[in-house]
Amino acid sequence: MIICAGRNETFPFARPMGVGLVETAINLTQQCLFDKPDYLLFIGSAGSYGEKKIFDIVESKRASNIELGFLTQSAYTPLDNVLESDNKFARNDTIVNSSNYISTNKKLTKEYLDYGVGIENMEFFSVLSVAKKFEIPVAGIFVVTNYTDENAHEDFVKNHEEAKNILTKYLIEKNIIK
Repeated sequence: MIICAGRNETFPFARPMGVGLVETAINLTQQCLFDKPDYLLFIGSAGSYGEKKIFDIVESKRASNIELGFLTQSAYTPLDNVLESDNKFARNDTIVNSSNYISTNKKLTKEYLDYGVGIENMEFFSVLSVAKKFEIPVAGIFVVTNYTDENAHEDFVKNHEEAKNILTKYLIEKNIIK
């Protein structure tokens, strides 16, 4: 099953699950309880912490939920904040960080790179969390729409439609969709 976020980030071949960590967790859990898929492929946009370029495609099976407070040493968590899928077929290019907030501090977010975290997407950590609970193989494919800086939102809006087209073409080239 191919899934995506929702609202303005939908695709005709993917089922929307919601925006952010909470909506995605609730809706995907409900999906798994009533009609558990054999696999999950999450597709969507991402912001780059600096190494990935605009319109780069990133495949991953690892996600984190590392808030900015961790980087400034003003917060901690007793929870696992990095997850990896057991999916043997997914490439594992980079860790995708998830939060309900979009990062806009370029200087601070470059520190994510020190932890192997390369991009951010609001939903992927929830997708991995639910998939692990239901023992479903999972992977994600992302297209970079912006950098995590003061222009993050404007660049996302400017690049979003083209990014969705690039991602769709990539999925066709990889024979994931027709």
